[in-house]
Amino acid sequence: MSARAPDEVVPVPTGVPGLDDVLVGGYASNRAHLVEGRPGSGKTTLGLQFLLEGVRRGERCLYITLSESKRELLSVADRHGWSLDGIEIYELVPPELSFDPRQQQSLVYSSELELGETVQMVLAEIERVKPQRVVFDSLSEIRLLSQGALRYRRQVLALKNFFLLHNVTALFLDDLTSEQDDLNLHSVSHAVIRLDQLAPLYGAERRRIRVIKMRGTAFRGGYHDFIIRRGGLQVFPRLVAADHHREFRQAPASSGIAELDHLLGGGLDPGTSTLVIGPSGVGKSSLALAFAFEALTRGERALIISFDEAKHVLLARAASIGMNVAHCVASGDLQVEQVDPADLSPGEFAGRVRSAVESDGVRVVVVDSLSGYLNAMPEEQFMLLQMHELLTYLNQQGVITILVLAQSGMVGPVASPLDLTYLSDAVLLLRFFEAGGRIRRSIAAIKKRTGAHENTIRELSIDGRGLRVGEPLDRFRGVLTGIPAFEGPASSLLGQRDDDGT
Repeated sequence: MSARAPDEVVPVPTGVPGLDDVLVGGYASNRAHLVEGRPGSGKTTLGLQFLLEGVRRGERCLYITLSESKRELLSVADRHGWSLDGIEIYELVPPELSFDPRQQQSLVYSSELELGETVQMVLAEIERVKPQRVVFDSLSEIRLLSQGALRYRRQVLALKNFFLLHNVTALFLDDLTSEQDDLNLHSVSHAVIRLDQLAPLYGAERRRIRVIKMRGTAFRGGYHDFIIRRGGLQVFPRLVAADHHREFRQAPASSGIAELDHLLGGGLDPGTSTLVIGPSGVGKSSLALAFAFEALTRGERALIISFDEAKHVLLARAASIGMNVAHCVASGDLQVEQVDPADLSPGEFAGRVRSAVESDGVRVVVVDSLSGYLNAMPEEQFMLLQMHELLTYLNQQGVITILVLAQSGMVGPVASPLDLTYLSDAVLLLRFFEAGGRIRRSIAAIKKRTGAHENTIRELSIDGRGLRVGEPLDRFRGVLTGIPAFEGPASSLLGQRDDDGT
């Protein structure tokens, strides 16, 4: 039987969400792929998903196991909610390790005889089942039986050629018990996929996947985050904003507050990002919520990713300022994602946003706050690169993005944990100030790339009636220093007459 011509090599779906995107279609058909990683990195789960996808497509599938028993494989499948019906599981036991006295040698131990018989047992099972997909778990056992790099390479090469002649798409799993022969395996394999598991000082482990090589086929290089949960692996391809474009309307979106729209020169433009910055408690989250609420009023969908505030607290706060969004959450028009930075990888974060935009039609995204996202990626330089790709992607999708950034300190001089103003298309600065013995809030538009905006400072009020923005105040001093002082008349402030009872 001859091997197929190179032009007949077509992508084979992996069965792993997101991995087909990384491999630009899937594994190469009728080729041997090396999947390597430390114990516990997810190789067995990835192999089972590959075979389950084959079963769904009506293909014959075979799992050859030297390292795990059939009982253990069934247990893994049960924890993921899978049935392995339709997958042939061949539990290969080398003769020297078998409890069958007919296969044991009583005089001498011969590693050559054992290795040869083991390989012959594999080839015989392939001839019997005639599978289209095979997972071989694992090469570490063949390495130990070979007792030498040369014999090990020859045996792996023989298995690879046998699979090729029988038009089998194969995955060789290797647990890296000995890394000295890695280059041997890499040169023999058509593709090499590496699974890594990292343990940060605090929080859940981070998993990532990397395609080291894939002959004659394009793939997405670099590291890609993935998770293992009930249902198997899910890969989050590294976001490349240049690959995603769509047409969208250019008309500015109103905040629902006329004075705020005037401050912003008409509102926020689709395909732009706005940074709302200020000290804790000044009203950044409420201001971002106002834009999301107005989008819901227009019939659009919104997503709020909350790092700092519990979902029930956010909904209660919204109701307390006249924005009852509970029914929007129930209908799915408003998605509120409460996330734990210690358990969220940057790739998963970007994946959630992409899913909301592409699958659910979200047009407004609020990230509250960037301080929590910074905790998810402690390396600030990489966090800025990740955020740059995400914002560029959202801008090219026509999404209005609102980023909330808390500055340290509530009164007096304030400081930002990082500078994202250069990435943002618009910047809204909120400050506390004191007037008439009371603490009040101010708002100013510092920057807007897509058009003109007011260079004035207005008062911001938040109460049970919602958000209110006053007329421009022309007697402020020191707003940008973080210690603003108002020197104008008290009658020009919001609610002053009501407060005085006149």
